Amino acid sequence: MKKVSFFLSALAMVAFVACNNAAEEAAVEETTEEVVAEEAPAEEATEEAAEATEGAEEVAAEGEEAAAE
Repeated sequence: MKKVSFFLSALAMVAFVACNNAAEEAAVEETTEEVVAEEAPAEEATEEAAEATEGAEEVAAEGEEAAAE
């Protein structure tokens, strides 16, 4: 009789596991993106600033010449 009880208990456990309605979770992968901003090298930035300053000086000099005339 113990064997029959054990068999019925095992059968009930198998039935409960087979009829399980729990929703399975989808595998979620977390990814991170690393964004690296490219910066102009210091030499180029210095040259650009120098060119802008020279351009402003030329315009100022032309303005003074025009005012002198």
